[in-house]
Amino acid sequence: MRILSRKNLIFISFLTAFSYANLSAQNAEITINQDQKIPMLLDLKTEMSEDNKIGDRYKIQLFYGDNNEASEVFKEYENKYSYPAMIDYETPNYKVYVGNFRNRLEADRALLQIKENFPGAFIPKPKRR
Repeated sequence: MRILSRKNLIFISFLTAFSYANLSAQNAEITINQDQKIPMLLDLKTEMSEDNKIGDRYKIQLFYGDNNEASEVFKEYENKYSYPAMIDYETPNYKVYVGNFRNRLEADRALLQIKENFPGAFIPKPKRR
């Protein structure tokens, strides 16, 4: 009685040869050639995203008025919420903005929470840049 028949021996040798060929094919090296400007452009895009200079983003306006009141509203807001806020000067008044939301749905969700303490808050139409 043989331990391995001829069919099994042929099958095992075929399987071994196939797996060896497959393993040696996976050791290939890949070379990627890219333009030198791509990393520079990615850095520029990251910087512009951080400065809120890209795209149509939604913000919530909390206040419109003089500097002292805007500072008070800003401080009160920062004590209660975690969305980023900023004071923007548009002649002759100051505006307090909250957030940098990608879509209207995110802005509306935040507005529902913020309206509890700032009932005059609203979402102005985003400016195209």
